[in-house]
Amino acid sequence: MANFEAYREYQRIEDFEEDSPPGEEDLLVHVPEGLKDSWHHIKNLDNFFKRIYHFHQKNGFACMMLSEFFELIQLLFVVTFTTFLVNCVEYDVLFANRVVNHTGPGQNPLDRNKVTLSDAILPSQQCTDRIQENSWIIFLLIMAAIFWIYRLVKVFCNVLSYWEIRQFYIKALKIRMDELCNFTWQEVQDRLISLQREQQMCIHKKELTELDIYHRILRFKNYMVAMINKSLLPVQLQLPLLGNVVFLTQGLKYNFELILFWGPGSLFQNKWNLHPKYKRHGNRLELAQQLSRVILLMGVANLLLCPFILVWQVLYAFFSYTEVIRREPGSLGARRWSLFGRLYLRHFNELDHELHGRLGRGYKPTSKYMNSFTSPVLTVLAKNFAFFSGSVLAVLIALTVYDEDVLTVQHILTAITVLGVVITIARSFIPDEHMVWCPEQLLQCMLAHIHYMPDHWRGNANKSETRDEVAQLFQYKAVFILEELLSPIVTPFILIFHLRNKSLEIIDFFRNFTVEVVGVGDICSFAQMDIRRHGNPTWMSEGQTEASVYQQAENGKTELSLMHFTIKNPRWQPPQESSVFISHLKEKVQHDAQGGPSTQLLLSEAPLCTSLQSNEPGTGPDNLLASVLAHPILTASGLQGRDHRFVPPSTAASAAASVLASLSASQLPHASRGRAHGLLPASVHPEGAMYRSDRTAADSMSRSDSRVRSNTLHSEFASAEMSLHAIYLHELHQQSSHPQRPSGQWQNPVPMRDLHTNAGLQANSGLGASISMHTPVHLGGWQEEEEEENEDDQEINSGNAPKQAGGGSC
Repeated sequence: MANFEAYREYQRIEDFEEDSPPGEEDLLVHVPEGLKDSWHHIKNLDNFFKRIYHFHQKNGFACMMLSEFFELIQLLFVVTFTTFLVNCVEYDVLFANRVVNHTGPGQNPLDRNKVTLSDAILPSQQCTDRIQENSWIIFLLIMAAIFWIYRLVKVFCNVLSYWEIRQFYIKALKIRMDELCNFTWQEVQDRLISLQREQQMCIHKKELTELDIYHRILRFKNYMVAMINKSLLPVQLQLPLLGNVVFLTQGLKYNFELILFWGPGSLFQNKWNLHPKYKRHGNRLELAQQLSRVILLMGVANLLLCPFILVWQVLYAFFSYTEVIRREPGSLGARRWSLFGRLYLRHFNELDHELHGRLGRGYKPTSKYMNSFTSPVLTVLAKNFAFFSGSVLAVLIALTVYDEDVLTVQHILTAITVLGVVITIARSFIPDEHMVWCPEQLLQCMLAHIHYMPDHWRGNANKSETRDEVAQLFQYKAVFILEELLSPIVTPFILIFHLRNKSLEIIDFFRNFTVEVVGVGDICSFAQMDIRRHGNPTWMSEGQTEASVYQQAENGKTELSLMHFTIKNPRWQPPQESSVFISHLKEKVQHDAQGGPSTQLLLSEAPLCTSLQSNEPGTGPDNLLASVLAHPILTASGLQGRDHRFVPPSTAASAAASVLASLSASQLPHASRGRAHGLLPASVHPEGAMYRSDRTAADSMSRSDSRVRSNTLHSEFASAEMSLHAIYLHELHQQSSHPQRPSGQWQNPVPMRDLHTNAGLQANSGLGASISMHTPVHLGGWQEEEEEENEDDQEINSGNAPKQAGGGSC
């Protein structure tokens, strides 16, 4: 990472406005008189496009309003039920510490009846008196009521706002609500771009591009991704006993965005423009002191609100997780992508649903990699703990079966529950004896989907240090819950003692990496994916980039983001520098493919590779991607292809290059594509023999169902195409960074200067497949998949590891 303090003299990056024709800002915009709706000249396009995107992703008006309504009910329920439990329950009676007199006029006083719930609940008048006597309870109820009313007003405003978006979908985009789920975001986006030509939603540009829409939806998120990429935000802490710890919670991230983007004293004067004073170099020290004071005040405010936020977090976690933990104790051992991981692994200009789908496909190989690390000592201890706990539990269960009165013994149910939890946790440390240890191959499978991997992971996949760094991106659910509970306590100290020290670096970052784009406003310059200004020479940008070390994006973020956006948006026309990079990449692919295995050979190995990877049958796309990943291992071991010819050793890069270079100009059915970025080889085209049976079934489907099918297929192949590009680019980066590496599994590449320019080469895409998404266990409470969308709503509306048997093969 670049050292921010080493650079004292900065130069502002010039404005990049090449996506807007020269002089277009002087055009007079004419709005047709026939359009009666008021969707021209929209003042806040950021807000408008975000609402359109969220409306699509959350499945329309009814689902969104139901979610808003039940959030209000949940808040009301938690406050009311907690107040009732604290003030209106007689726990001495409930726990039978005090005898209740149930005798009547004709009953024997010695007769004792069972205690009922009504005996433990105080009368309403006595309950009310208890609440009125406790001033703290009254204060908390008043605060809760104020917050609930505030949320109610926001919900009412959201209803009006999203009703307008509903009308926009129906009248302007011509999409009925019952068909909304059948449209992909790319189709909605295409209609938005077409609508701009009819009525000028943006008056500063005659036509909108896909990048313009992405910039407006992801304006602030691109800044966050860039700051994580440049290690600017203090989320990695050095603790005395724990060492390097990553701490980034929803509360801390909310405070970062509040301070930098949309809160009082933030750097942006509105939703789309950085304040002019932050664009000048002269007063950087004064602005840094001003930002430091804002951060201090925000830290003190968090410190004062800490008790209230902590109580709410504990209550919400208790109501959300207790029942699930009792029913499925192993759910705490499930893993999820951390919030830091979502920002570290996110491409520039990658929408939420694209990120979630990509990380979902990478969940299974990452889980296999993490589960392949166990300690022999812990395994022995876990087996014995499970044995002893299981023996005691078996006896208790047998006794309760023999006589149910055993359940009335004090704490017997508690013992049964605790023993069940202990057994479940102990078994999670016992590896599967049938799994195979292959960390390097699993790491390669991970890379195919997550796209980013530090250089020092390569060749060190069996090291515990690598596993710990992966765990920072892929954390336990229990760790996530613990971090969220500790967030109200830790966040003020991070703001006061860590973020304040980076005030000057933050001011310099926003000045140096903010550019103004006509029709869009101020954006992070990294989001332009400009190879010339932010490319890295070791990521195929040598000779094309003018960026200093400070200006370069780390880990190939610019190059990989450019390829991802190009594949996801095939109609988008890249700027000249980006087009040159794509052209050079195509030439390199064609050259490397000449020494790689044939596509037919890869396809013939597909069933074998899939069987090595999983016990489940694979689809055609799954088989092809598995073949590309496993081909170097198969050939190095001397295995033969189906044509029974000897296959010389080759690399994953050459296998990927062979597939990428074998693409034809065929296109997916019903997929409206401009320039053909993502193309399929004839052998696996949906119109070929492999899909003939599916095609017969599709003939009987409705037009909308057929479109959904083709769109899904196109999305799967586009994701696999990006996976192959990620593998290939990482191979080239390793070869460029370590030219002394001996030939073998990672052989040296042919230098770019030895390639001959092929001006007629137009195809830049490849083929692969996405491994089926493995859904993590949902525990409720903090939503895993929708947490970033909820944050957007707030913004809009306001050493060597021992070898063992537990692993996996890819």
